[in-house]
Amino acid sequence: MPLLKKKAFPLLEPPKDLDPNELVYQVRFTKEIFRDYQIYLNRINLYRQRIWTCKVSGKGNLTYEEALVSEKHATKKVPEIPKELMAMALCTIQFSMLSLKDLADKIAIKLQETLFIGAVLHGNRKKSGLCPCKILKVLEEGTVKTKYEVAWLDRNKKVIETAIVNRNDLIWKKSPFSRNSLKPFIRKSTYRSFPWVLHDKLAEKYQISRDPPQDLEGKVFIQDGIVYNKRKKDAMDVEESGKLKKKKVEGEEAEATGKNNQQKEEPIKYPIDDLLVQPGTDDPVFKARPLPSRDFKVPMDCVGDLLMVWDFCSSYCKLLHLLPFSLEDFENAICHKGSNVTLIVETHSSLLRLLKHDKDEYFSAVQKRTRALKITLTNWTEYLCDFIEIINIGDFSTNITTIKRGHYGLLDAQVKLGILRELVNQVLGTDIVREKLAEYVEERQVLFATKRGEALEEGRKKREKEQLKAKSVSNGVMNGHSADIIGNNQHLYANGNHIGQNGQVAKKKGEVFSARPNNPSKRRFQFFFFMLVHKFTRTHRGIWT
Repeated sequence: MPLLKKKAFPLLEPPKDLDPNELVYQVRFTKEIFRDYQIYLNRINLYRQRIWTCKVSGKGNLTYEEALVSEKHATKKVPEIPKELMAMALCTIQFSMLSLKDLADKIAIKLQETLFIGAVLHGNRKKSGLCPCKILKVLEEGTVKTKYEVAWLDRNKKVIETAIVNRNDLIWKKSPFSRNSLKPFIRKSTYRSFPWVLHDKLAEKYQISRDPPQDLEGKVFIQDGIVYNKRKKDAMDVEESGKLKKKKVEGEEAEATGKNNQQKEEPIKYPIDDLLVQPGTDDPVFKARPLPSRDFKVPMDCVGDLLMVWDFCSSYCKLLHLLPFSLEDFENAICHKGSNVTLIVETHSSLLRLLKHDKDEYFSAVQKRTRALKITLTNWTEYLCDFIEIINIGDFSTNITTIKRGHYGLLDAQVKLGILRELVNQVLGTDIVREKLAEYVEERQVLFATKRGEALEEGRKKREKEQLKAKSVSNGVMNGHSADIIGNNQHLYANGNHIGQNGQVAKKKGEVFSARPNNPSKRRFQFFFFMLVHKFTRTHRGIWT
């Protein structure tokens, strides 16, 4: 099962009240069934994204289908651990907090120290030194010493004779299980890491405890039969609470600024995605989703081929040197049973001409035959018959005689669309079309990069405006406070100008500057006098007003 963000992705169960004759949508590689096309399309788009990871090999940046294929190939490379050692290896894995590398090394060392029946290794033979042997039986003598009955092997791995040897006489020339071979085994046997936890069925089969040990009581917890990391759970709780607070603040801001947003509509910058285009005043209002159309002249199982061929010819009409045509005209031309329609003839000729210029298998096959250099409206059927012979599909090969006689129009619509489908598939593999696709992809990347740069520049300008606004607000508060002080002390300047005679007060950009006197004693006296008068005015402000 491929992983999404290092977690298993559960598949959807089929609907319970499904009618055998009901038309549904099914995902080919997961066998999931959907009734709603939009939900099916969203799931397909999710599977096509390169966000999946192979569970067995650990390879990332894959699509879902690529991850399935990778798991299939990686499973074949997983070593088969003997049943006698399986329980020991799984016990080592269960609730281990080691990294994958260290855990694989630990299991490899344990498996190397333990010998089992059927193991092929080397033993110290008295007559000829180290010789290959195979363990036939384990003979236990007490708890300290263990002896083994082995069979000595020759170069062809045939048994020469048997003997009983001690454990010290047996050695591994090469470890039976390497670290790289045990990594897929660990990934396949577990459903989470840190700590590593075995699948329930596997743990139950080998009678391995599924309860966390005492040293992990404060680090992990079990919820709905699944082991979770407590630190991760706390982080998830904090994140969820932060999201709730953020949503609440955003909701309040949206309510406060909703009216302003309705009044000020930002101009639309094209090009934009089709889903972002707002309906115009003359557009009809669709209250309910329209039902899918089934009014086709071709059979329903051919509608997919009809749409695919028409979409390809419409998208690459300049490359094919074709004039655009509507889906209705194309369907009528396919269903026409009389003489050859010009639209069908030009479509076949353009596709065959593109294949001929590519110089691939079709080009080499045409060169071997005496054909005219140019594909025209009179000889296009000859090139079409050559193409059908090359692809060698039985359903189409039976119609070659009819096409050669000039009765292409008498073919069934299913056969015509099948031939056009194969032509389009072959054209898609040509270098000309691939170069064109590469150009489109490059243009799309440049467009995305431009949009990203514009978004960054707009965000920078927005932050600068907010900073300037914050500074202006703070300066306004300072100006108001200074004006209040001066207003409350205007009587001082009118009565005797006690402060003005020794210093000059000037208001500039919200700041107060004074020309200080040279005499320090006078400066202290003026300062204390000013503070006394200021305190008196704040206390008895009502008297002055």
